[in-house]
Amino acid sequence: MGTEITPFRVHYPDDSVQDLRRRLTAARWPDAETVDGWEQGPKLSYMKDLCASWERDYDWRATEKRLNAVPQFRTEIDGLDVHFLHARSPHEGATPLLLTHGWPSSVVEFLDLIPRLTEPDDPSQAFHVVCPSLPGHGFSGKPSSAGWTVGRTARAWAQLMARLGYRRYGAHGGDWGSWVSAELGTADPDHLLGIHLTMPLAKAPDHPVELDARDQQAMARMKSFGQNRSGYAAIQSTRPQAIGYGLADSPAGQLAWILDRFWEWVDHDGTLEKALPWDALLDTATVYWLTDSGASSARLFWESFNKEPMNPTNVPVGCSVFPKDAWLPRAWAEQRFTDLRYWKDLDSGGHFPALERPAVLADELRAFFALLN
Repeated sequence: MGTEITPFRVHYPDDSVQDLRRRLTAARWPDAETVDGWEQGPKLSYMKDLCASWERDYDWRATEKRLNAVPQFRTEIDGLDVHFLHARSPHEGATPLLLTHGWPSSVVEFLDLIPRLTEPDDPSQAFHVVCPSLPGHGFSGKPSSAGWTVGRTARAWAQLMARLGYRRYGAHGGDWGSWVSAELGTADPDHLLGIHLTMPLAKAPDHPVELDARDQQAMARMKSFGQNRSGYAAIQSTRPQAIGYGLADSPAGQLAWILDRFWEWVDHDGTLEKALPWDALLDTATVYWLTDSGASSARLFWESFNKEPMNPTNVPVGCSVFPKDAWLPRAWAEQRFTDLRYWKDLDSGGHFPALERPAVLADELRAFFALLN
């Protein structure tokens, strides 16, 4: 492909969809959990109901239609086919904005957010939006050799924005998207207008810093995550191939692996489907299933989890922190992000704000980038 940018459409044959349903029908279930809650993972009764909905009610063709309503392309960068959505605003002078998803997610996460950014009520707040699929995720190619780290991905994204003709652009991300967007501050600072993060990441400062009550709460949550809720990361960062066999062979297994994270990270009161419709969850699971990207997406953990240098970032940064997302002491963030222009702790929402609170996230993006324009 070279530097060529080619149009792309998502379409999987009927055989692929029928195979998914056949496998769901033939699923072999484990015995039920021995606790009342979700401490051991997704409850058997919930999984059976959700898989039945996936098999009988879910309409993948509707999701394909939604995806294909947004211009999509692929281009080769550093030997890898990179898929991306590219929604240009009709408003002249719109700010180019690079959105990067995380795990377990895909570009589908941004479909409700994009029109809010490209066609706002105030044309001066419009964005041209670029949403790439991470390497090994969704509709991008799968690396065939080691080395596709967060840093390499950030450098690829810089090449993508240059190839699209954007000499000055903003970046936004959550989860892995936060890692990649922050690393763009090192990879492409001369072209980066600013970085907006929903999951800011930083290492503990070399010298003691004073923590207020909010920061102390963040420290307690970080400790709890490390002790009780990071099993998925331990597995994917050490044995992505081992878990990959089950994810490639069983849609129920793939769904359970994703559901476990949505249950933990979405802001809900114990009834997940009230906060996030099942179809939104099934969209994510279906992308991972049809693209067979369970193992290839997990390898990014093997490449980069707890291995990235978290370089100091000198470009302007804004952070919008949702209460059910991972928290970081602001004092830590101020050490890494030397030009921290914006910080807001939101009162609701979780790890997937583009799905859970797209209007709120759009407002946060507009508020931060308005400070820079």
